[in-house]
Amino acid sequence: MSLKRRQFLILSGISCFGVIAVGSNLFARQTTQTSDTHSQTPEPTPSTDTQNDFTHPPLLRFVSIADTGTGAAGQYAVAKAMTAYYQQNPYELVIMAGDNIYNNGEIEKVEAVFEKPYQALLEKGVKFHACLGNHDIRTANGDPQVRYPGFNMQGRYYTFRRGSVQFWALDTNAKADWQRQLPWLEQELSRSDAPWKIVFGHHQIYSSGHYGLNQRFIETLTPLFQKYGVQLYINGHDHHYERTLPINGTTYLICGAGAGVRPVGRSPWTAHSASQLSFAAYEVYSDRILIRGIDTKGQIFDQGMI
Repeated sequence: MSLKRRQFLILSGISCFGVIAVGSNLFARQTTQTSDTHSQTPEPTPSTDTQNDFTHPPLLRFVSIADTGTGAAGQYAVAKAMTAYYQQNPYELVIMAGDNIYNNGEIEKVEAVFEKPYQALLEKGVKFHACLGNHDIRTANGDPQVRYPGFNMQGRYYTFRRGSVQFWALDTNAKADWQRQLPWLEQELSRSDAPWKIVFGHHQIYSSGHYGLNQRFIETLTPLFQKYGVQLYINGHDHHYERTLPINGTTYLICGAGAGVRPVGRSPWTAHSASQLSFAAYEVYSDRILIRGIDTKGQIFDQGMI
């Protein structure tokens, strides 16, 4: 039995009876909605017809990207698709999950790798909220990016809220101040009354790509996610798209194909993976979050629901 398979089985923590009892109802409704935040039942991807049944506008729309800051053709292609999506589905927020400026986080490149590619969105007032990737801290430990107004960072780690959704941005780099950051995260999660809790950072936790499992974060971060009901973790670092099945109540979404791609496989926890330039789009409702993977042609290649 492979390490990935053992890890997934250990973490599942759900009885066969529970899978059968809950799973039949879920398959009958043809959704991937989870009513229990601690469920890890593999569930089907919803059909387009199911998603078009929504009669009310979402409470919040946002998109996420990562590993973007090249200023090359791939980044511009994704940015163009993000703009086209905005024209049909206006959103107010972009989560940038690190490696905002290649190769060494030089802030003098910010016009070429951020302001120009996303000019159309910035002019519409769309807010970008960034966190630091491993390339970003190569210059002055990333401090110039923290101070840059366009990234809307309130520190190396911070939290902000949009209606019913609260976001937590983490510094997931090895040299991060974990002695302060982890207690801060637990305190902020414990005091939050937001119905939807979303954490984002640069580094992966579950990945079927180059970097694979992050055992350190499985041991330190995922127990907090489970304890305080974090429904979604967004990251980059691996240059592909991957959405997991719910793992102890949390879906893990890699959106690191914002400028370039690497190969990706599948794991027992994978709901969908793809090695293609893309971004992720989210629609938040009172009882569900709809997730879409969208490529540079504007095609939806993955659909899932929390």
